[in-house]
Amino acid sequence: MLVGYARVSTPERDPAYQLLALEQRGCGKVFTDRCGARAQSRPQLKAALEFLRAGDALAVWKFDRLARNLRHLIRIGVELDERGCQLVSLTEAIDTTTPGGRLVFAVFGAMAEFEADLVRERTEESYRAAKAAGRRWGRPSVFHDPENARIAQAMLRDASIPRGEIAKRFGVSRNVIRRWFPGGDPDAFDGQEHRGRAA
Repeated sequence: MLVGYARVSTPERDPAYQLLALEQRGCGKVFTDRCGARAQSRPQLKAALEFLRAGDALAVWKFDRLARNLRHLIRIGVELDERGCQLVSLTEAIDTTTPGGRLVFAVFGAMAEFEADLVRERTEESYRAAKAAGRRWGRPSVFHDPENARIAQAMLRDASIPRGEIAKRFGVSRNVIRRWFPGGDPDAFDGQEHRGRAA
């Protein structure tokens, strides 16, 4: 059975052109979502995937109606393949029921993996460069803000305030307080905790 899936980005948009194309292709049932491309929740897509049975094919007017990005498209394609289902795009003329369609989809998968490898490589290079330059990696600590540092120093000078309460005030652990203020000494602060872990 050929099962259709259509999506428009807002409730006001009309999916009629997609529905007509899917009907003309021979879809026996069509599911339609009205949401943006980045929406995490697509109830009708979920329903369409659950409806499919081995030997069925999921048809879309265009791949951007189905997936948020290339990796998402590959994940859906792999899931369908593992269930014995196929994927058809009317606009891109890709049909994984055919050898040519399977080849193109395999190329898509290789491209997605290549892109992921490049991102990982760039991230690792950036981390190594930051570490070599003595820069901190990650989000800024609360104590990079001079005002927070001054407040913490004032609290540390007050012996009646427990270290745990100071840490709670800034949403950090007591270990972070010790790293920024060695020995709990407010005057030991020099703004150089960036060599350690972030708070």
